[in-house]
Amino acid sequence: MILSVRGAVQPYVTRDGSVIRELMHPTVQGNRAQSLAEATVAPGQVTVMHRHAVTEELYHFTAGSGVMILGGERFAVHSGDTICIPPGTPHCVENTGAEPLVILCACSPPYAHEDTELLGD
Repeated sequence: MILSVRGAVQPYVTRDGSVIRELMHPTVQGNRAQSLAEATVAPGQVTVMHRHAVTEELYHFTAGSGVMILGGERFAVHSGDTICIPPGTPHCVENTGAEPLVILCACSPPYAHEDTELLGD
C-alpha cells in the first residue's frame, strides 16, 4: 500500500512562491504517472506567473477565494472550483480573501522543478 500522511509531509516553498506539501510523488511514494500536492497561498499573496512545458495540472480549490490568471483569461476562483491548466499555459493565482487559499494540485506527468519556467510578475 502507498500511503502519505499529510501531517508527516514537510512543506516547502516552490518556485512560484506558494507553500507546497507533496502528498504523493514518485520520488517519495513510488507511484508512477502523476503527483498530488497541497498548495497554500497566504492572504494578499500572488504566485509568480509561470508555465510547465510538459505537465498538465489540475487545481482543485479546497479553501479560500482568489483570482486565477490562465493564459489570457482572468477570473474569480472559490473553494470547490477545479481548473485544468494545459501544458505551456502561463498561469498564476492571487489570494484576494482573508483566509489562506488552499489548492490540491494534481500533475501528470509528476511535478518537476525543471519543468517550471518562471515568467515574472
